Amino acid sequence: MVHHAADAADLPTGAAAYANAGIPVFPCARLGKQPLTRCGFQDATTDLMGVTKWWQRWPDANIGIPTGVASCVDVVDVDVHPGGNGYGALERARAVGFATKWAWLVRTPSGGLHAYYLRNPEAEQQRSWQVPGQHVDFRGEGGYIIAPPSQVETADGEVRSYEVIAIAQYRPEPVDAVGLRKFLDPPRLHVVPDSAPGHSAGPEHLASWLAVQPEGGRNHALFWAACRMGERGHRLDAALSLLAPAARIAGLPDQEIERTIRSAYRSGTRVDPVPKHRGTARPFGVEGVQL
Repeated sequence: MVHHAADAADLPTGAAAYANAGIPVFPCARLGKQPLTRCGFQDATTDLMGVTKWWQRWPDANIGIPTGVASCVDVVDVDVHPGGNGYGALERARAVGFATKWAWLVRTPSGGLHAYYLRNPEAEQQRSWQVPGQHVDFRGEGGYIIAPPSQVETADGEVRSYEVIAIAQYRPEPVDAVGLRKFLDPPRLHVVPDSAPGHSAGPEHLASWLAVQPEGGRNHALFWAACRMGERGHRLDAALSLLAPAARIAGLPDQEIERTIRSAYRSGTRVDPVPKHRGTARPFGVEGVQL
């Protein structure tokens, strides 16, 4: 399927090949990435009649694929910019076991890489994220990618294609996007408030402690308590329902409370050490593939 779609004679044929294989597609701008439909990747479909009509209307439209649940495909995106590229960062991640079992690789027009992974349909959603400092992005739930044989005009004015450069000869595995992000961008260690409960304190104990925090330390206490709940695997909605009333009693306004809890869940706190580097990293790809 991958080769059939990527090697298609034109974009309408390529789009139909993806749809026939059960991968939903939607049209994007000619030589660009902007969706042409009103709801963008949310309009993606495998309905061949609908796909045919789109590409009859826009025969030069690039092919967009939604990532995550809709397509059962996740993508690790290695960026290449004048200021750096993400190949080194991803090699370090692979050396300790992250992102190793891709399904196929696509060279992007910038010289970067899209590593495609087949997700488990029954697994929890993995949201898209970016780690700009490492030049690595993840396209999961809420994201999309441009697929071969699409072309884009690069910053230097040249038109280049997305090209499949390798297909796995082994059984692919899902990517651990959460673990990969933590490895690439370890959460900051936050200062523990002087009066904070012990490490074993439960959520209710955290809420009781938060409710009596004095002015000047309330926001930091809320942030720390939310980080602690996040570390232990409590969902964001549980932290909001438990900690928000306590923070309100302490005197924090509702808008600040929600913003602080959400910020804590985005940043988190490192609780496990990053695995030590062992051995020599192998090239990201397969032997004989020049990236």
